[in-house]
Amino acid sequence: MSEERQLLRETVAALVDKHASPEAVRTAMESERGYDEKLWTLLCEQVGAAALVVPEELGGAGGELADAAVVLEELGKALVPTPLLGTTLAELALLAVGADEEGLAGLVEGASIGTVAFDADYVINGDVADIVIGTDGENLTRWTTFTATPKSTMDLTRRLSAVIPGDTVTLGSDPGLADTAALLLAAEQIGAASRCLDLTVAYTKDRVQFGRAIGSFQALKHRMADLYVKVSSARAVVNDAIAAPSPTTASLARYFASEALSAVSAEAIQLHGGIAITWESDIQLYFKRAHGSAQLLGPPREHLRRLEAEVF
Repeated sequence: MSEERQLLRETVAALVDKHASPEAVRTAMESERGYDEKLWTLLCEQVGAAALVVPEELGGAGGELADAAVVLEELGKALVPTPLLGTTLAELALLAVGADEEGLAGLVEGASIGTVAFDADYVINGDVADIVIGTDGENLTRWTTFTATPKSTMDLTRRLSAVIPGDTVTLGSDPGLADTAALLLAAEQIGAASRCLDLTVAYTKDRVQFGRAIGSFQALKHRMADLYVKVSSARAVVNDAIAAPSPTTASLARYFASEALSAVSAEAIQLHGGIAITWESDIQLYFKRAHGSAQLLGPPREHLRRLEAEVF
């Protein structure tokens, strides 16, 4: 990782540590817009989070997809609700068709919120989006007017809405946004999996049973070691996929990241015991994020079938 990208990671991590405590995350997800507007402003002004994938000549930071992935991974660690994923995808859509530089400027500054509707029934941040791009997998359309209705979902840290388009404008060909979305979501999942595992390991060091910390029991050591290997291997797959994006690597990243987060969060529930499913515990939020994210943009089984089709 380059020094610039490592600095980006450290800067985002510092902002998250300062402004996105578990209590702050709960406040944000229960707010009217579903995210902390002050933190979003800080991310845009101090980090340029919303400008990373946009070329400098268009007012952006001139970064790469991997830069956006680093930020999403750090945000994913604390389950920070932000409109970054949807906004980044909307920017990439507009850049792909060379359209609407005025709309792009608002997204780059963070003043406007964007999203891409892959499934109109479950659109990320659809109820707060200013710019909505629809895709059928082949063509992109700008939904200049639309009606959004928030959905009731298990994962309260990610706001989803049903969006009904009104007036639409055809923009051009879809450059493969679903695969890009899969890569970015996989990076976010890896962040959540790594933090969930860290929290679980820390808990097993503090929880005492039969006069010993439960983390000292050999059976639990083996289980946590297996989880560490699963997360590390999934991170390697995701990093390689982001460095060399393609439909195949996108499916690999999504499958491995989804499986890692689901496995870690499920074991975390078991290792924390009954406290894990109480509202006061953060683990239940990771468990819900795992299941919600796994079903978003195509469940793991669809990506697995896609990979199988290339082999058989």
